[in-house]
Amino acid sequence: MDIEKLRKEYANQVLSREMLDPDPFRQFAHWFSETCKAELSEPNAMSLATVGADGQPTLRTVLLKLFDREGFVFFTNYSSRKAQQIAENQHVALLFPWVKLARQVAITGIAEKISVAESARYFASRPRDSQLGAWISQQSSVLSSRQLLMMELEKIKTKFLNGEIPLPDFWGGYRVRPASIEFWQGQTSRLHDRFLYTHQTDNSWTIERLAP
Repeated sequence: MDIEKLRKEYANQVLSREMLDPDPFRQFAHWFSETCKAELSEPNAMSLATVGADGQPTLRTVLLKLFDREGFVFFTNYSSRKAQQIAENQHVALLFPWVKLARQVAITGIAEKISVAESARYFASRPRDSQLGAWISQQSSVLSSRQLLMMELEKIKTKFLNGEIPLPDFWGGYRVRPASIEFWQGQTSRLHDRFLYTHQTDNSWTIERLAP
């Protein structure tokens, strides 16, 4: 396969400064709504980049489960690699790659644990199998076989055979409080429209157009 010839011309409506909402959270909500209406697979999937004390970046895909004016929330095991790196360095980056719409949203900010009450509220809304999975997966640790994992699943099913499944104390959410949010719209001739919102000390946001 000749990778150099893999090329697609973007032909989309121009994104102008006048079209943008002055509030980046409202702008994100608008684009996210359009993404959902376009019936993209996993529209809330986002890449999460973390960097630990060793300076080695790590990237993986997680799911956005809540966003508001405080930030963007995802959930994980607090003993996972991503959690360990966040404990060492709270600076993270998020990327929503909405390729079908020739759009991206790139976010930088600080990741903070949310409250236990917030985590418990979301955990209670998960399907029962997902709740059980959270209890048995020692995320990012070495696993000798899948069979061992399934054996642990059967044990935990027996343990919580009756009644509600409680929130594990090693599992919960992080909120990424953004310092910057970039909205990227693909255009013809690779002359893409890019606008960067940057958070200011007075809690306002500046908006600048970036070169493609």
